[in-house]
Amino acid sequence: MTDLADRRGAGADVYQPAEDTHLLATAAVGELDDPYARVLDVGTGSGYVAATVRDETGADVVGTDLNPFAVRQAADRGVPVVRGDLVAPFRDDAFDAVVFNPPYLPREDDTRDDWMDVALSGGDTGRRVIESFFDAVGRVLAPDGVVIMLVSTLTGVDEVAAYAGDRGFSAAAISEESFPFETLTVLKFRR
Repeated sequence: MTDLADRRGAGADVYQPAEDTHLLATAAVGELDDPYARVLDVGTGSGYVAATVRDETGADVVGTDLNPFAVRQAADRGVPVVRGDLVAPFRDDAFDAVVFNPPYLPREDDTRDDWMDVALSGGDTGRRVIESFFDAVGRVLAPDGVVIMLVSTLTGVDEVAAYAGDRGFSAAAISEESFPFETLTVLKFRR
């Protein structure tokens, strides 16, 4: 009974697929056409993006997430997943592509009291986790590897591209969708 109760509660603790998730998954599938690609889905959440990329491209996809409930949901979806922070659990040059739907909502009060706060809050600018990601992701990318990331106008698309540029990445927009309160852009980064 406890396991069933844990599973019922886990849905509220894991970010579920929404407009941003679908936009990122569709863009990633469109960019990743190599069935031999090794792909990492950072902050995999429910595992939707990882499973979609795997199923649509045939790529070898693994996910990572800090949230133990997310790790369980992604595994239930058949996604190999590791509990860990960003790219820390992986060896150098391990991936041809890294996909990321980061926590990007700007919040003055950056208390992260529950797993949904961790999944959504990007600090006062919305870029705290994104910047930590770009400080680390180059290590796990293969020499010709790419990063495919969703960014919101709430976070600052130009600011994210500039930060990544300072770490040796160039950015190109590959997909975009506008909503009343924000525009979501999927960026592809190369070194």
